Amino acid sequence: MTSATPSVSQRLADLPVNTLLGMRRGIEKESLRVLPSGQLAMTPHSAALGSALTHPHITTDFSESQLELITGAHTGVQACLDELTQVHQYTYRSLHDAGQEMLWVSSMPCGLPHDDDIPPGRYGSSNIAQAKHVYRLGLGHRYGRRMQTISGIHYNWSLPGVSSEQYFALIRNFRRRAFLLLYLFGASPSVCSTFVEGRAHALEPLARSTHYMPHGTSLRMGSLGYQSEAQASLAVSYNSLEGYAASLHDALTRPWPAYEAMGIQGADGSYLQLATSLLQIENEFYGTIRPKRTIFQGERPLHALRERGVEYVEVRLMDLDPFEPVGISAATMRFLDVFLLHALLSDSPQDSPQEIVELARNQHLTAARGREPGLKLWRDGHDISLREWGMELVQDFAPIAQALDAANASTDYTAALQSAQASLAQPERLPSARVLQAMAEHHDNSFVGFVRERSLQTQAALLGQAWRSEQQAHFAAMAAQSLQDQAQIEAADSMPFEIFRQEYVSPKRLG
Repeated sequence: MTSATPSVSQRLADLPVNTLLGMRRGIEKESLRVLPSGQLAMTPHSAALGSALTHPHITTDFSESQLELITGAHTGVQACLDELTQVHQYTYRSLHDAGQEMLWVSSMPCGLPHDDDIPPGRYGSSNIAQAKHVYRLGLGHRYGRRMQTISGIHYNWSLPGVSSEQYFALIRNFRRRAFLLLYLFGASPSVCSTFVEGRAHALEPLARSTHYMPHGTSLRMGSLGYQSEAQASLAVSYNSLEGYAASLHDALTRPWPAYEAMGIQGADGSYLQLATSLLQIENEFYGTIRPKRTIFQGERPLHALRERGVEYVEVRLMDLDPFEPVGISAATMRFLDVFLLHALLSDSPQDSPQEIVELARNQHLTAARGREPGLKLWRDGHDISLREWGMELVQDFAPIAQALDAANASTDYTAALQSAQASLAQPERLPSARVLQAMAEHHDNSFVGFVRERSLQTQAALLGQAWRSEQQAHFAAMAAQSLQDQAQIEAADSMPFEIFRQEYVSPKRLG
C-alpha cells in the first residue's frame, strides 16, 4: 500500500528554517525616459549611466529611451528594495543633471511618436552589441516598436535545493493561478490613445487621448500586450525541462514564412533581424514566467538550461505600480514569495493542450475585465468566480506566510496576505481601480495627465531622499568601469559581424 501524497503543510514542515531564509529574489525594472512634458525622451542613453552593454545594474530594454534597472539576488526583501531604490536615486540624479528627464511610472507608455521614430537600443560597435541592436530591429519589424515600449517588473526567485523538475512543477502551478497576481497588482487599466492608433482593439474611449477598459486590471498582459500570430502558434508545455527545451528549440529553428519574406538584410545591406525563424533568440518568447539559468559569456540561454538545469524562475507579469516610488512595494514582494513557495509545495499535475487554452483565456479575461462583478474563470473545465477562487487561494497561503514570518521573526508576510484578502473583498482598493479613480478625480480622465503628475512626484521624492557622497562615488565608478569594459570588448573583436551572427544563431549552439 502506497503512502498518501504529502500535503502542502507537511512539505512546509519538512523545509529547514535555513532553506526558507535562503530564499533569494532580485528585480529587473523597466521604465521609459520622458521629458517633464511627458513626451518620450529621444536622447541617447546617458554616458553618466555607463555602458548599457556592460553595466551590471543599469541598461536599456527595447528602446534607447527605455531604461532597465537591475538588482542583485538578495535573501532579504528590504535589502533588495534598498538596492533598487539606490539604483533609482543615482539614475534620477544623472537624468536630472543631464536635462531634467525622469522615468515614466506606468507600464503603458507615454504619448509616443511615430513607430519608426522610436529608437531601438544601441550598445556600441562590438559584434555582441550589434547583435543586440539588430535583434531589437527585428522585434520592431515583427511586432511594432510601440508594443515594445510597454514596461514591467520582472521578479527573479529561487530557493536552495530545488531541482529543475520541481521548478517546472512550480511554473505549472504559477500559470494556473497567475490570474490572482494580475487581479491584485495589475495597474494598467488605461492607455494613451497613441498606443492603439491604427490598431484594432476593444478599448472604450474615456477622454480625449485616453482609452480604457472599465473593469480592466492589466492591459499590458492582455490582447494589446505582447501578442503575435506567430507566437500564438506555440503551445509550449511545462511538463519537463526536456519538453520545454524541445518546444523552444523548435521555435528557434522553425522558418516562419513572413519573416523569411522579410529576409535578414534589406536591399541596401542594412540588417532587419537576426534570423528568419519563428523566434530570433530565446528572449523573444513571451510568457508570464520563465525558467532561467545564469549564462556564460557568449552562451545561449537554452544551452545553459539544458546543460545545467533551472537555477531560478523569472516572474514577468507584474505591472509598475505608479503609487510606489520604485514601482513595487515590500508587501507585494512578500506576497510573491508566498505565492511562489505555495506553487512549489502544492501538487502540480501535468499540463495539457486543453488546460493551456484555458489558462490563456483566464489571463485575457482577468486583464480586460478582472474587476467586473461576478466575473467567472475556467478551472478544470468548470467555471468559478474569480473572487471565490482568489479567496480560496489566499486562505491556502496562510500557513506559508506564517512559516516565513516565524523564520524572519516578523508579521510582515501575514500582513501582506491580509491586504490581499481586503482587496479581494473591496476591489476599489486595487491599483487598477485607484488609477482610474485618480484620473477621474484630478485629471479629467486623462491617462497621460495622471501618469505625468505621478512621474513628477516620484522624481521629486527620490531626488529628495538622502544621498551620500560615497554612494555617488560608488555608482560613478561603476559607470566608468562599464565604459572601460565596453571599450575592451570592442578592441578584442576581429570577426566580421555576418560570421558572428551566423554562428550565434546556429542550431548547434542550442545544446
